[in-house]
Amino acid sequence: MICISIQNKTYGEILEILADPKVEMAEIRLDRCPLSDEEIADLFGNSDTPLIATCRISEVASPAESERLLRLAAQSGARFADLEIEAPAPLSKAFQKFCHDSGTEIIRSYHNFDCTPSEEELHKALARCFRYGADIAKIVTTCNDAQDASRIESLYSLVLEDIDSLQGKLIAFGMGEYGRSTRLDCLRRGAPFTYCALSEAEATAPGQWTGESMREALYPGSRAFHAGGIVMPASKSFAQRAILAAALADGCSHLSGYSPCGDTLAAIKLARTLGAEVAIDGTDLTIRGIAAAYCSLDLDEVHCGESGLLTRLTIPVLSAINSHPFTLRGEGTLLRRPLNSAAAIMASFGVLLSNASSREGKELFVPLSAKGSLIPGTAEVPGSGGSQLISGLLMSLPLCKSDSELSVSDPKSIPYMYITLDVLRHFGIKTRSEMEGDAELLQNQDWSSCSAINFKIKGSQRYKAADFPIEGDWSAAANFLVAGAVYGSAEILGLDAKSLQADITILDILVDAGAVVSQMEDGAVCVRKAPLEAFTVDLNNAPDLFPIAAILAVFCAGESRLAGVGRLASKESDRAKAILEMLTQMGVEASVEGDVMLIEGESLSSRLLSGRRLKGGEYTSHHDHRMVMALKVASLAAESPIVIDDEACVGKSFPDFLELFAKGISEA
Repeated sequence: MICISIQNKTYGEILEILADPKVEMAEIRLDRCPLSDEEIADLFGNSDTPLIATCRISEVASPAESERLLRLAAQSGARFADLEIEAPAPLSKAFQKFCHDSGTEIIRSYHNFDCTPSEEELHKALARCFRYGADIAKIVTTCNDAQDASRIESLYSLVLEDIDSLQGKLIAFGMGEYGRSTRLDCLRRGAPFTYCALSEAEATAPGQWTGESMREALYPGSRAFHAGGIVMPASKSFAQRAILAAALADGCSHLSGYSPCGDTLAAIKLARTLGAEVAIDGTDLTIRGIAAAYCSLDLDEVHCGESGLLTRLTIPVLSAINSHPFTLRGEGTLLRRPLNSAAAIMASFGVLLSNASSREGKELFVPLSAKGSLIPGTAEVPGSGGSQLISGLLMSLPLCKSDSELSVSDPKSIPYMYITLDVLRHFGIKTRSEMEGDAELLQNQDWSSCSAINFKIKGSQRYKAADFPIEGDWSAAANFLVAGAVYGSAEILGLDAKSLQADITILDILVDAGAVVSQMEDGAVCVRKAPLEAFTVDLNNAPDLFPIAAILAVFCAGESRLAGVGRLASKESDRAKAILEMLTQMGVEASVEGDVMLIEGESLSSRLLSGRRLKGGEYTSHHDHRMVMALKVASLAAESPIVIDDEACVGKSFPDFLELFAKGISEA
């Protein structure tokens, strides 16, 4: 990335500079800009541009004044604070703790304005930076000849004790004409950003490039992504549950915020098969339900399209309200996806499932046959296979004639169970739940610490008609947000920042990776490009994020670790295999160890300058809508076009994705 150094500018002039979309990040020289405390607080507190606060001790009244100004910037929201390695030890130690508490990363900087010292002295300076709290070390010397330039660049091959890699943690370049090339080359070697001037006349050091000349050198032929005001489609997780609940209800329900896709259209078709009346008027659905009761229907067959969720909701629901055996059919990739543990779980409630075709083996697939009515009672079921069938039980057991208790061990995709409970609550169905787990679960609501969930479900309940707003889809938004974080910016509308959707986790992932994430007063969620670093995340509760999180990791310096591989086998594709195949074909180093995928990433700048752009060519989506979206995001950094064999499968969840994504693409 390119950081513009700003000096000798007023508050208003700085705001005007930061308003330029070409300014990726900026260093504010607090020692050289005439800013009041109020202006510093406002500048660092309200800017969406990643900002570095710099205040050289030699250019202010005292070390104490330098520390005060840097503290004010850090407290207000500075992304980085630059403190010279020569700062007094007591100041350094206190400031390190302050920045840690404020969430500001520390740049410890070493400058030599006379020469480039020996390798030994450079190594000592670098080690001191990290010893004294650096998140990023900055080593800048004056290069008097080509040997000096080579010596400063040699730092990138150095291995320090307790630091596995300097990727993304070191900015080393030279001043003067001999050091000029190192200011660009440091990006190729893994520096998170480099410094440039607004113009030649405003250079802060000899040999400094202008931002315009650096952009021309870094981004020739590259593409950027800037998406503004894009409205997300309805969450199919909420939509399918709400459509089915409205179909079961007594009376006329109104669902707002609807948008069509393959899976929600399948839910509407199923609702009509059950006997509900469904009217579609733009983004509004009106559904007159069937007032469902236990064993009140007489259906021989239902169809669930290509939706795995709808299938797993329908199996227990129809087993409760249908009076005789039925066949459940589907299409497309659904026919190849085994229904892990469904037969065993349904047998616990008196329903026998079997393959309706002559398919060999013990695994259960659609089409399937279901015999026996759902019997209420107490059962313990495994949650390791996911939440969808459990959600179906939560929707169906209230219709039985007596109470039930459902204990879920080793639960996964927990947020989706609570989406189900939220929908049930709106339609008049009451349940109780209790989580079991360690102290971290209770203190931080960390779902990964949950070892079991116990549901208590009262029988003889009836669904009541409701007015229900369908949320925007965080799964869809994740692709735009990642594209913005890597290539430019994105502003997304129609999302609930307090959503129960598991894929809202993408915000935490982006923040951990270093992207700038904010929410506007109108509710828009915004993300902006920033220096990205490797992250670790557990996606057991949000497996649909895996493809796009993997692409994000490709552009994060260092080794990222994504847990939850075991949840990917029974998606529209064998996603773990598909993701590894995709990354390998792109030239990215990736592997799987147990339940964790390891991805070796490097910054976009490093890829562009080193000739390690992602490899283009013909790719398969495995007919998986989420793989198509991830491939489209990756394609912006490919050396040649990425051609996907089946792009139409995005219609399963987001028919307008390709068109909306294309609108955000521009020349860098």
